[in-house]
Amino acid sequence: MTAMRNPSRTQMWMESLGDWSWPGQGGAAAAEMLPPAWVPVFPPRREAAIAIPASRVSQRRARARRLLIAVLLSALTLVCAALALDGRLGVEGLLGVARVPAAPPQVLTSPSAYESLLTLPTLKKVSEDTLGSTIASAGYTSPALHGEGAFLTYLPPGYDSSSTRYPVIYMLTGTDQPDTAFLEIGLQNTLDELISSHEIPPVIAVMIQGGPGSNLWRNQGTVHYERYVLEVQELVDRMLPTVPKRDARAIVGDSMGGYGAMNAALSNPYRFGVVESWLGFFNGLDADLHTDRPIFSKLGLHAFVYGGESDHIANPEEDAPFAAALRSAGAVAHSAVYPGEHSLATLEAHIRSMLTFAGRAFEKPAHTAAAH
Repeated sequence: MTAMRNPSRTQMWMESLGDWSWPGQGGAAAAEMLPPAWVPVFPPRREAAIAIPASRVSQRRARARRLLIAVLLSALTLVCAALALDGRLGVEGLLGVARVPAAPPQVLTSPSAYESLLTLPTLKKVSEDTLGSTIASAGYTSPALHGEGAFLTYLPPGYDSSSTRYPVIYMLTGTDQPDTAFLEIGLQNTLDELISSHEIPPVIAVMIQGGPGSNLWRNQGTVHYERYVLEVQELVDRMLPTVPKRDARAIVGDSMGGYGAMNAALSNPYRFGVVESWLGFFNGLDADLHTDRPIFSKLGLHAFVYGGESDHIANPEEDAPFAAALRSAGAVAHSAVYPGEHSLATLEAHIRSMLTFAGRAFEKPAHTAAAH
């Protein structure tokens, strides 16, 4: 993302859903400022010094001292091993930060130690439309947020009477947007139509409620929004009849959520096989993309990024180069610049094509597509 090209213009965020503010923006100029990386600092390790008995110490006393030291070191070793097995020895345990569970290639099928600590929330039906799709809500206590997490789900027509397992689209909102923002631009009706016309397979969509301000959907300080996204994904795989595989998970978002979706996909390359950024940006993601090259060259990735030609917040000129970088890393990536501003109207105009892209990507595994 670059500085605003027209700093004197007052830009309202997503029409009626709140004022837009970007970190570092103020007065007559806007400056890019991502939050600094949070790096825990520990005092340097000091090795214990073991004194050598003086020559005048009797051999008997020296043997007794060596025996005592050996016993103490053995006890210390046992304690350290126990702490390590319990997960409390190391940066994550000492700071109270949960480690993101390692994911085997392609599939996450068994609950991790972390997710098993999460209490499954209850889905509460919010509404049902004439075609039979349902919107339901869930809330839970999130260790990542140290507070309440929440999400909405779209359950396709026939869900209650089906034994089908479904791919899932995870959706991240922009700054200060409610999780209902995607419903306001026609998500439910659009998915109903695409599924009923067999343009895409039946899917579940999960709309994750973001936090206030410019959280970037990243782990910052003691509040871990990226970890929160993974919490929701793990909960959904336990609660609902999903296909618990990388190629059956998409993550998408708009504006700040577009950045968050791309960050989550690149930071967790074994989790998501499809990623989309709508009116988003890509600051600071080049290093992750470089690290992921051997993974994407083997497993592939479906990606679509787009901008609005009149967008003065997220520079649309960044979309094509980033899509090219994704392709270079092994992804099947597309980009576009559409007419429109940084607004809900632009999102609404293209939600059908973006959901179609994700749904069709589920039917063609990313690693197969990448090979052609």
